[in-house]
Amino acid sequence: MQPPDYASFLNEAARADNQPQAAFDALCALTEKRVGVKLFTIMTHDARNGVAGRIYSNMPDAYPVSGTKPANETDWSRQVIDNKKTFVANDIDGIRAVFNDHELIRALGCESVINVPIEIDGKVAGTINCLHEAGFYTPERVAAAEALKLPGMVCLLLNERLQTRGA
Repeated sequence: MQPPDYASFLNEAARADNQPQAAFDALCALTEKRVGVKLFTIMTHDARNGVAGRIYSNMPDAYPVSGTKPANETDWSRQVIDNKKTFVANDIDGIRAVFNDHELIRALGCESVINVPIEIDGKVAGTINCLHEAGFYTPERVAAAEALKLPGMVCLLLNERLQTRGA
């Protein structure tokens, strides 16, 4: 497998206008090219306050960017948040086991998922979430998704900085 070509992502992430949206869009485009994705979201995780929030969605009508929700302790959170391991489910039963919104996910034509934890300072600050048709996320595609961690970190740090500055 070839390493990802980050040039387009870096050019967009470095733009001064329309941030962090331009960086999020560039990460979504990179994911589409390198991994493949129908539904793509970016979530933040705030361990101190026990909340998660969606900060990007390529399907905002179905999955809008919104406020925060409680980050509940589940098998999924232990794997992804606590143990910093990517979660993969390649069928709707695997999705149903961990996500209450499995009916909406299936209605969008998605029956497989990858949730990639993004670490900052040794803690999971958020996740990149990729969904596609059943059986889509092969070991090669999962490996390609792991290569999204650095651009994902850039997006989360940019988002955090702009929120801190009140942008």
